[in-house]
Amino acid sequence: MTLSSALSGLQTSLRILTVSAVAATLVACQLTGSTNLGAQKPGSLRSGLASDVGAREHPRVVATYGGVYKDAKAETAIARVVGGLVAASEDPGAHYRITLLNSPAVNAFALPGGYLYVTRGLLALANDRSELAAVLAHEMAHVTARHAIKRQRQAEEAEFVTKVMTKIGKDQQTIDAAVKEKQVQFARFSQEQELEADDVGVRTLAGAGYDPYAASRFLNTMAQFARYQQLGGQSSSAPDFLSSHPNTPERIRRAVRSARQIGAPGIGLNGSEEYLISLDGMLFGDDPLEGYIRGRQFLHKGLGISFSVPNGFVLENSAEAVLASNNSGTAMRFDGADLTGYASLTDYMLSGWINGLIDNSVRPTTINGLPAVIGSAITDGWSFRIGVVRIGLTGYRFIFANRSPTAVFTRDFEKVLGSFRQLSPTEQARLNPLRVKIIQASGGETARKLAVGMSGVEPSRRLELFTILNQVKANQRMKSGELLKVITD
Repeated sequence: MTLSSALSGLQTSLRILTVSAVAATLVACQLTGSTNLGAQKPGSLRSGLASDVGAREHPRVVATYGGVYKDAKAETAIARVVGGLVAASEDPGAHYRITLLNSPAVNAFALPGGYLYVTRGLLALANDRSELAAVLAHEMAHVTARHAIKRQRQAEEAEFVTKVMTKIGKDQQTIDAAVKEKQVQFARFSQEQELEADDVGVRTLAGAGYDPYAASRFLNTMAQFARYQQLGGQSSSAPDFLSSHPNTPERIRRAVRSARQIGAPGIGLNGSEEYLISLDGMLFGDDPLEGYIRGRQFLHKGLGISFSVPNGFVLENSAEAVLASNNSGTAMRFDGADLTGYASLTDYMLSGWINGLIDNSVRPTTINGLPAVIGSAITDGWSFRIGVVRIGLTGYRFIFANRSPTAVFTRDFEKVLGSFRQLSPTEQARLNPLRVKIIQASGGETARKLAVGMSGVEPSRRLELFTILNQVKANQRMKSGELLKVITD
């Protein structure tokens, strides 16, 4: 049993945070475009399938990625890039519906029917129009090559083989081997699609007049940023662009080879200044409505609350819950519940929303002056510690889980629960979302000096983030008037 299924068993009235089915199958270039084709033969396609799949999945994609992000300057920048790419693409008559998603995840993807998506997280990481164009050209190549529909056909064939072998086969080992072989073929097919889209994307990029080396350049930037997030203990429930693609070093080498077939470095448009100006003021990181993760601390301005997790925990934020985990097998979920109708926190804890609750473990307590209750549960091989803190009619719930709990597990639970507190009015007023700010450098200034002006970022990591966002060296001297990105709150 997985941890999420264990949590599901524990919290029968809770909606456990998972990436939605559409995220698992359609994002990060996994364009399966699954649909029910009724009695049609595997490989046959009815008219209008692509448009139907895109229209059906669009609302779910938008919901998975935090909704639509409204930013006129950014939207205009994207539209101009797409317009030039379409004219240079293998299908210049294609029409695209572009959506800017309100997510800090670094991603872009497409759905059948010309639905094209890019996150604000990706926009903030790119440094010029050519880098944005490189990613969008890759996604458009999936659309023009009808990769989603082809993968649908492969999925149906794999399902057909499984059904037939199950019905007629008597040798389970033979059945398993046939099914496994089909799955391997499907995986290979997917990787081939990604590399094909890379090649087509670079050609389209150059055809539109952009720097063909932008593809390899931005792949490298994305890989650096992914490492920065992992080392900082940051995570996201929304998959990123690199999560389902072929090995990044391999892709970078191939992208460079494709660009060299077109010309030597230094050719094509970058469009840096215009692009960076379009980013000024864009939201960076978490949306204010979901609260903020700052290092190992979670803060929510609207709710006026905060808590922190111990060293070694990775925090993950979403609209539904805050999750955390560490390398010792401990997982945590934090969310809220309506306590209307419950005379006490003990009554709420004993009301049946927890499976496997040990009744005599339930004990009322106080956390930083707030009424609270704690308890323990055991179910399906998992041990749980639960804490609920009350503010008004809301119960803020901490649920810790581990298969092999130790004294450290209990200590971590107590530390996190004990760190929960209400923010002061002054703290709330000072808590603002992070944004991208475009600055002009003075001649001779270094990244090391400019990074000091960043705020809302751990001081020890400001320089690292600055160099990644701007693709500069720590001691590199800037030109007078050079535009650069800093993060500030």
